[in-house]
Amino acid sequence: LLQEVEALVARWNLCINLGGFFVGLFSVTLFGPWSDSVGRRPALVLPAVGMALQAAVYLLVMYLQLHVAYFLLGRLLSGLLGDYNLILASCFAYVADTSDKRARTFRVAILEACLGVAGMLASIGGGQWRKAQGYINPFWLVLAASLAAALYAAFCLQESVKPPKPAKLLTLSHYKAVYRLYVAPERLSSRRKLALYSLAFFLLVTVHFGAKDLFVLYELGSPLCWAADLIGYGSAASYLAYLGSLGGLRLLQLCLEDTWVAEIGLISNISGLVVISLATTTPLMFTGYGILFLSMAATPVIRAKLSKLVSETEQGALFASVACVEGLCSLVATGVFNSLYPASLHFMRGFPFLFGAIILLIPAAIIGWIEIWDSDQDYSHFSDASPSPADG
Repeated sequence: LLQEVEALVARWNLCINLGGFFVGLFSVTLFGPWSDSVGRRPALVLPAVGMALQAAVYLLVMYLQLHVAYFLLGRLLSGLLGDYNLILASCFAYVADTSDKRARTFRVAILEACLGVAGMLASIGGGQWRKAQGYINPFWLVLAASLAAALYAAFCLQESVKPPKPAKLLTLSHYKAVYRLYVAPERLSSRRKLALYSLAFFLLVTVHFGAKDLFVLYELGSPLCWAADLIGYGSAASYLAYLGSLGGLRLLQLCLEDTWVAEIGLISNISGLVVISLATTTPLMFTGYGILFLSMAATPVIRAKLSKLVSETEQGALFASVACVEGLCSLVATGVFNSLYPASLHFMRGFPFLFGAIILLIPAAIIGWIEIWDSDQDYSHFSDASPSPADG
């Protein structure tokens, strides 16, 4: 019976996640470019309302003991209004609107640190609350928080797109705006960088999601055999990487360019995953978590660099495409890493982490190559502008 329940849970989880992703894929790429004209506030209010509707449907299912298929209905409602990915896209676009290019990387890093702190609080507090009172009461908090976010965005948040202009919502021009980011022939250099940075972002976030999904399984198994308290400390340590990366990024920016800050963040990520893949004792596992303290420094740098490659009127379209990439990362990470873990148990339990560290060499190479290419371009322009001896 337990195996049957686990199989049903896995099947419905897959259906719910796939349904939400594919519906959200169309709505995010619709609302994101739309917000470049009408403003960010509608694109922040709508997904918050959608998540409140999802929480309300989930509460009804639990109170009335309805069929589990109604969970899918709630997820689809949230997906139609943009879901979590549209909130991310709109928030990052808002930061891009309200910051200059020099300060943008740190502002984006602050927003990512907020995600980490929120995840840590939800992980620690939500788990204890569920254990004490069950599943229903925490969903009332989800509903209240979603409604509070919608009200704040509607009545308190200052609009960042000035002046906002009315624009049709249901039109293909919004999808074309996302398409033009990557295919505009007049911006060949920017188009190549967008594609390369998007690939680097995809690989980095996929490894991050995949490793994060496996940490608890890895810690529960032999030889670590952690109890619930150690797993809680490990989860908190993994989330502290957001704050460590924020502080480290701020300090490193005083003496290094953003590109090299990202490379140091990737080195921290690679080294930490290698140590964790070989961890057989509790001190070594926490050493791996400690080495990961700068592991989240690369993603805000990539987001900021992507933002700087497009105009101020394309930020919503850009971050909508980035949000879709991030949603795809979650699906790919779940499929690849959760399949790789049981397949590698017989020869190396930590192999998925080692595999992730090897994959991260690709974004490190991409970011370094773009920096070298930019330096060569700047040097060639300087050489062309220099006077020759014949010019006197």
